[in-house]
Parts: sequence; C-alpha cells; structure tokens
Amino acid sequence: MTFAKLGALTVASIVAGGLMSGAAFAETLRLSHNTGDTTTWHKGAERFVELLSEKTGGEIDARVFPNAQLSGGDQMRQAEMVGRGALDLVVTSAINVTPLVPEMAVFSLPYLYADYAQVDATTQGPAADMLEDILRDKGIEVLAWGENGFREVTNSVRPIKSPDDMKGLNMRVAGPMYIDVMNALGANPQQMQWGETLTALQQGVVDGQENPIGAVIIPQQVYEVQDHLTAWHYSYDPIFLGISKAKWDSYDADTQEQIRAAAEEAMSYQREITRQSTEEGIAFLRDMGMEVYEPTEAELAAFREATQPAFDQWSEKVGPEIVAAFKDAIATAQ
Repeated sequence: MTFAKLGALTVASIVAGGLMSGAAFAETLRLSHNTGDTTTWHKGAERFVELLSEKTGGEIDARVFPNAQLSGGDQMRQAEMVGRGALDLVVTSAINVTPLVPEMAVFSLPYLYADYAQVDATTQGPAADMLEDILRDKGIEVLAWGENGFREVTNSVRPIKSPDDMKGLNMRVAGPMYIDVMNALGANPQQMQWGETLTALQQGVVDGQENPIGAVIIPQQVYEVQDHLTAWHYSYDPIFLGISKAKWDSYDADTQEQIRAAAEEAMSYQREITRQSTEEGIAFLRDMGMEVYEPTEAELAAFREATQPAFDQWSEKVGPEIVAAFKDAIATAQ
C-alpha cells in the first residue's frame, strides 16, 4: 500500500470516526404517555420527537413509550416520576396529575367551559401560568399545552338523556374528581387505569366510561365495546408536554429555547388534529353503529345543576384564587 493510499484511508477513518462519535453522543430522552399508539397524544409526541431532533441539530433525540409502559401501566405515576427525575418527559392530562397537584382539577370542573375559545383563553393564557408554577415546584417544567378534549359519556345499558339515566351505572373514571361527579349523578364510579378499561367494558365489569371523542373514543375504538354516547361536554381535559425540571435545568438557554419551540409546535399540531377528529367524530360514530344523543340546552342545564355539588367541592380544593382567574379569563374569551 502506498503512502498516499494510507493517508487517504487515515483521513477517511478520522472523518467516519468523528461522525460516529457525534451520533454516539446524541442524548436520547424517554417520553411516556398513557394512551395507545393510534391516539392524537401519540401523534403529538412523535411530532415533538421529530422537531426536537431537527431543532437541536440531532444533539437531542427522544423515544416515545405509549400505554404508560415506563410506569408499570399506572397513568397517575408518570408525572410523579418526571418530577423526581425518573422519567425525562411526559405527555399526560391534567386530571391524571390531580393526585400530585389537586389544583390541576380546575381545568376539568364540570361545565366550566362552553367552547374552545374559552378553553384557549385559559390553557394558552396567563391563567395556566399559575398551574405551571405549582408543577415547577413539583419538579416538572411545562413546555406546552395540548388537548384531550371535552369528555363525553358512553355506555352499553341505555341512552343518557337526564341525570336520572346515570343512576346505578358502573362507570369507569380516570381520577378522584370524577368519582365525586359520578357520585353526584347517582352512578357507581370505579377508578381504573386506561389500559384495563376496554377489557373491563367488553367483559361488563363496568357499564360505561367518559372520554373525548377525537383524542380517545375514536382512535381507541371505544365504539366497538359501547352502544350509546351522549355528547354532554360536561368536562374538559387538557394535556401537557412536560420535562423533568432537573433535566431542564441542565440545558443552556439556547437549548431550552429549542426544546420549548419543538414542544409548542408539536402541541399546536396535536390540538389541531384532535379538534378536527372531534368535529368529524359524531357522524363517524353513528356510521359505526353507536346511538348518539345530543342534549338540548334544558337537558344540559339539568346535568349542570346535578353536578354543581362536585363543582363547589373541587373549587375549594383547587383554591378560590385559581378558580377566579380561570373564570375571569373565560369571561373575556371571544
């Protein structure tokens, strides 16, 4: 082998080694969420992974773990694990975090919101800053807010047209606030992990559940195990993309800006596809054989009155200052 050839090989080896070294040093974060890989939660998480790599020039990557795999299937533990640094990132809903931060229930108080404009006035405005401060104290930096959506009720026993129709139904619920709401309606709430719910519905362990159409009911094919849906819009549930504060604090300001920009763009996309799926959802569910009922204003007023005790109870737990800030933001929504 000539000296020239040896020199060329040496240069090529150095370049290749440098590239491999750069790839080897790329940081890979773990992102957990608790729904399946067909949901808008997952699609938003995947979009974040793409944008994160793009905006950091490949220096930071992430891997998405659906179905709460990293928390043993326990959707309520994810945020706590991020808070203590056992997980890097989480996409989770506000109601899933209430065991750790009861104030997060403010988003989901029954019949707090009438429309998306009111929702956006809180999640995309100063009112949400109050919750972000509390979460930061728990070790979680909120990067951006997404959407689970307005929660609708399904069951396989009878149409739900009035509070009386809820009496005696065994209802799967996600968190403690919904236990009190269902008790106010005369139902029998059973808190259950989402990963267990479809099987429980199929086997008749529970009669029904409540979840958003676009984010959960359609992509998780709830219509295959439930006969009736009532679009009562009784509670709203945002999601957020959060990062361990310890991990967040380890980055410089430029990197933090790149990460947050990726998160905000990804969650904007996630809200958009969730709302589009929800808008098309009623017709789709009817096509799939579900009996869908849309209550009148008078019927909604009856549900609102029946759930008022739960609203008042959880307003106290959330705190008057936070509830007032949310009501003020809602009042100014256009």
